[in-house]
Amino acid sequence: MRRKQKSFHQDKYHKTSAARKKFHRSAGSAKIQKISPAKLLEQEILAYLYQEKDPRSMSHIMGALSLAKADRKMLANLLADMCRQNIISCSKSRKAGEFYTLLKEDVLVEGVVEVHPRGFGFAILGDKPGSLAQKADKSLRQDPFIAPDNLGSAHQGDRALFRLIPKKRGRTEAIVIKVIQRAATVLVGRYEAGRQTSLVIPEDERFLFSVLVHRKDSCGARNGDAVVVEVTDFKTGKRNPSGRIIEVLGDPLDIEVQAEIVIRKHKLPHKFSDKALQEADMYADTMPEEKGRLDLRPIPHVTIDGETARDFDDAVAVEKTPKGWRLYVSIADVSYYVKPGSALDGEAYERGTSVYFPNRVIPMLPERLSNNLCSLVPNEPRPAFTAIIEFDRQGKRLAQKFSKSIITSHHRLTYTIVKQLLVDKDNALVNKYSDILAQLQEMALLAAVLEKKRLDRGSIGFSIPEAQVLIDAEHQVSDVIRAERNMAHKLIEEFMLAANEAVAFKLASEDFPTLYRIHESPDDVKVKEFTAFARTLGLHLPADGGSPKWFGKVLTLVAGSPKEYIVNNILLRTMQRARYSPENVGHFGLAAAYYTHFTSPIRRYPDLIVHRTLFTLLSKKKGGSASPAPDLQQAGDFLSDRERAAVGADREMTERLQVRFMAEKIGESFEGIVSGVTAFGLFIELLDHFVSGAIEIAKLKGDFYHFDDKNYRLIGTRTNKIFQVGDIIRVKVESVDKRRRRINFVLE
Repeated sequence: MRRKQKSFHQDKYHKTSAARKKFHRSAGSAKIQKISPAKLLEQEILAYLYQEKDPRSMSHIMGALSLAKADRKMLANLLADMCRQNIISCSKSRKAGEFYTLLKEDVLVEGVVEVHPRGFGFAILGDKPGSLAQKADKSLRQDPFIAPDNLGSAHQGDRALFRLIPKKRGRTEAIVIKVIQRAATVLVGRYEAGRQTSLVIPEDERFLFSVLVHRKDSCGARNGDAVVVEVTDFKTGKRNPSGRIIEVLGDPLDIEVQAEIVIRKHKLPHKFSDKALQEADMYADTMPEEKGRLDLRPIPHVTIDGETARDFDDAVAVEKTPKGWRLYVSIADVSYYVKPGSALDGEAYERGTSVYFPNRVIPMLPERLSNNLCSLVPNEPRPAFTAIIEFDRQGKRLAQKFSKSIITSHHRLTYTIVKQLLVDKDNALVNKYSDILAQLQEMALLAAVLEKKRLDRGSIGFSIPEAQVLIDAEHQVSDVIRAERNMAHKLIEEFMLAANEAVAFKLASEDFPTLYRIHESPDDVKVKEFTAFARTLGLHLPADGGSPKWFGKVLTLVAGSPKEYIVNNILLRTMQRARYSPENVGHFGLAAAYYTHFTSPIRRYPDLIVHRTLFTLLSKKKGGSASPAPDLQQAGDFLSDRERAAVGADREMTERLQVRFMAEKIGESFEGIVSGVTAFGLFIELLDHFVSGAIEIAKLKGDFYHFDDKNYRLIGTRTNKIFQVGDIIRVKVESVDKRRRRINFVLE
């Protein structure tokens, strides 16, 4: 299965504080600030008045906060003090006494808590509060900072009510007033057995606590096991919450258990309900004839995928025409089996996407659909949705047609086979596939023309390799390599891009609501930062910075050089995330005015939405009835989030396997390239294996090095020796921290 290429990231190597390093050695070493009763009551009053909006009397407040008569004096003093500080307003009534209203409502706002392992956090706000944003616009360009004392009982991911404190200089700060919704009441972690009370250490370091578990609630877990724990008590000011183990995953040294850990940590739905499985089983193995489908079984479609692929959601065919070519892109018709409102549909939506680990797949659809009925296996008729696109010899799209169809894949090809046929001219394979060789040659010609046209218009040709983790028969990691990418990969990629653009153009030209795959222009500040960095590499960049063609020119400058991989990765980080939206703003990276996802409905729910909306459009033109349209804005936001969760889980699983591979190579030496330079030290990408690690600046022996932040390099104060991005150096594996997924090098 083709997978999305990964973006470079290096923040995982940032130093943690000494307190954080010791956190997992003893119970409750994370510092949680105790809040005084008066301060806690003040926060409860603010939260109550924020929620109520209308003026409330002291009696109302006492009742709402369940205060005793003994607390009345403290409450009265506190309310008076808050009035003096102009936090709340006090109005008097002859009959009812004093009433209180939140005065500075603009400094209270809802958002999400993002915690750093060092103990502080940030308030991730949605819409910035208007009046405060006008007063402190510059400080709100960054997420408000939350000091450790001001986190209260909030933890990573919690939705909370914040009190914002604008600063005259620097970023705005936030105080957690109240936790509105807990993000995580179920966590995955490591079980540390005690005599009476045991601990579960969360896998996610952003949770600054351990969960206390009594023996009766341990679910039979053994010391060191990976477990899933349910937190049953989040008390404000309490150092460690209580909980109970609800699932024992097993030995974390087992890579299958590692996959289970990642699945739980990223909250990936991984079990189908009995209802969904029953719906998948109700379809016959052979599709019955269906009126209205275009019969394309005589067209010699082929699938081209990786050797280990099990689900084939796209098949292609090409015919030579007097003007150029006719391209058939036939996509598995998942909508034939997955109906709106069904259990299958609901669970596919909740997943949003299939997730591909090196050792496991978490599919969006049950196996009977994804690997059988919806898979375009060879020599079996399958329902499909086909885009038929006409191109001239220059790659210009002349016409397009879309139709539900029935097809038969004539061959299951792999990228390797296609390369051996078209590039290596393997005689044995040429004879075996003689019936489709001429078609494959036309495919290669068309793909080359489409690629040239796409690059000429400014589409950015990033070249970022993907890690391929090799696992042996004993379920151990045997190697981590750069996945091969040959002309067959490019061929299929061009055809999928062409189909996606054609479908998006059709829906947009008809002004028909759908989900687009959009990619907005990069932030000007990030482009300028990259330009400054590029100068330190000796790159003379063209002046028109920020356009797609400019990005392409930059990549051309480093193509084939040792700096290519580094520049590709860093340049990619200047980009915004691609996402799903009903509003078409084009795709910057592809320099495409119209783009959507149509080609992978087995593994991406947005593609299924596009199939349904396209078929609704075609049915309307024929006088048919339309299926109900979903809330596209809500769906786009949710499915973009699901995609990010899947990418994060995939990345983490690969990292976990990479560190296990390198743990067996402590003391061995490798050649690597400097991929990043910070005040912390050097980041290294190995050349022999697709693995990254770091060298702390203190471990650079023979000199004292300082960070030249203007030129992104380290300079020795005595020797003037320089380390900068792109340098090839020899390193030795000093240590591997499996828990924090860190590989530590030293210079050889």
